[in-house]
Amino acid sequence: MRTIQLYDTTLRDGSQAEGVSFSLQDKILFAQKLDSLGFDYIEGGFPGSNEKDAQFFQHVYANPLTSAKVCAFGMTRRKGLKPDKDDGILSLVDSRSEIITVVGKSSAFQVAEVLNAKLDENLAMIAETVKFFRKHNRRVFFDAEHFFDGWKDEPDYSLQVLKTATEAGAEMLSLCDTNGGSMPDLIAAGVRAALSLPTAVGIHTHNDCGLAVANSLAAVDAGASLVQGTINGVGERCGNADLITIAANLALKRKGEFSVLKHGAIAGLTELSRYVYEMLNWQIPNNSPFVGKSAFAHKGGMHVSGIARNTASYEHIAPESIGNQRRILISELAGRSNIAAKTKRLNLQLGSETIEKILAEVVCKENKGYQYETADGSFGLIVRKCTDTYREHFKRIGYHVYVQADEDGVLVTVANVKLQINGEVRYEVAEGDGPVSALNAAMRKALEPLYPALAEMHLVDFKVRVVNSEAATEAAVRVVIDSADKDGTWGTIGASENVIEASWIALADSIEYKLNKDI
Repeated sequence: MRTIQLYDTTLRDGSQAEGVSFSLQDKILFAQKLDSLGFDYIEGGFPGSNEKDAQFFQHVYANPLTSAKVCAFGMTRRKGLKPDKDDGILSLVDSRSEIITVVGKSSAFQVAEVLNAKLDENLAMIAETVKFFRKHNRRVFFDAEHFFDGWKDEPDYSLQVLKTATEAGAEMLSLCDTNGGSMPDLIAAGVRAALSLPTAVGIHTHNDCGLAVANSLAAVDAGASLVQGTINGVGERCGNADLITIAANLALKRKGEFSVLKHGAIAGLTELSRYVYEMLNWQIPNNSPFVGKSAFAHKGGMHVSGIARNTASYEHIAPESIGNQRRILISELAGRSNIAAKTKRLNLQLGSETIEKILAEVVCKENKGYQYETADGSFGLIVRKCTDTYREHFKRIGYHVYVQADEDGVLVTVANVKLQINGEVRYEVAEGDGPVSALNAAMRKALEPLYPALAEMHLVDFKVRVVNSEAATEAAVRVVIDSADKDGTWGTIGASENVIEASWIALADSIEYKLNKDI
């Protein structure tokens, strides 16, 4: 088995993505999480660019990671300066990082047009910079910027750049597809050419053609022993190679050929992916390979029927191997097998007539704008009603929501609710931060004296979606509410042309689900 080292640059290259900014605490916690999974290298940033990166390296030096090596990133010396006179170079030494990653131009076009330097001068800048760091007992990785574009146009010069870095003391040559425009065959050929030098070769690809993962895997097949990338592929423009997908492919699809991360770490990749999305405050794409919420979700009846017989019929790996889980979706496309599979997971063994009854109710509701893929709580109530195991704890009679200004001119939302509980009609009024908050408070005011377990239930998320946008302001809306208690989380749904009515229905379902499951 070949060991493939993973070099994460989320904290440096990933931070160049739009809307991304890591706090110092974010950087520290993220590095610790990567370290726990066995990532080999973590690029912490450029200590000469800002105080936060400098502080990060100080923290790491005082609190070393268990196994991962933290790399400081920087450029070759500036044109016309010696390394010991370049503040950027000196900041890298001051970071006390064991490994310094130096980026230098490996394209003759880039040297002439962007660096505005002579080709020999660029070679001198690379050699003097690498030697300076080696003189200070630092390990040096060389990032050959624009290597594949340069090698395609003037291969002799690009290889001369690599040779110069090697002879100066660089121990790793990371070949960069900086513009993200290369195809896998060019990547493989470029890696094989670089392997003519007596230095380890790595790969760093960008995703501008949607090929960053494919290009990285092509480089590994050609002989690269290190892959640079970011978690979830975050980065400038279209992003970097996604190390989650790369690690999963090498470990699970090429099992026995390659070794990556620590033993058992692959099962932690789903959690890592979601941790980073939460840290960035980005919405998690459901269709992310391996780790997305929909990666092992089955909706079509024929697919679910096949999964019930043999999971390999529609799953390329076991979802548990990557830390994910299988989901059976309920929708108007569902067949009897979907209902049977879903209810079986609820520990219910139902006959065909009952399954048909549940399916008919789901289809009827979806025609009105409901959707049960993320509303397992509301679906559970349908199952209970169709199996005569549902207990109605209250009836919704009516509500009134209005907004008024207090004596200071601050707007306050007030909700009146009318519920029937055990044959008794109760009226309650409550204030809230908005209509949903006020409705929730008024309903709880009416119900909690009789059902004190509701006090441990709280709202987790609230989402509104337009069902038929062509109807403009008269469109139906779908409200999904996620609620939780000490035992877990569930989703409920309401649909109506009135967003408050849809919220009222979803809130009522959420409370009824809690009360029914606690019976």
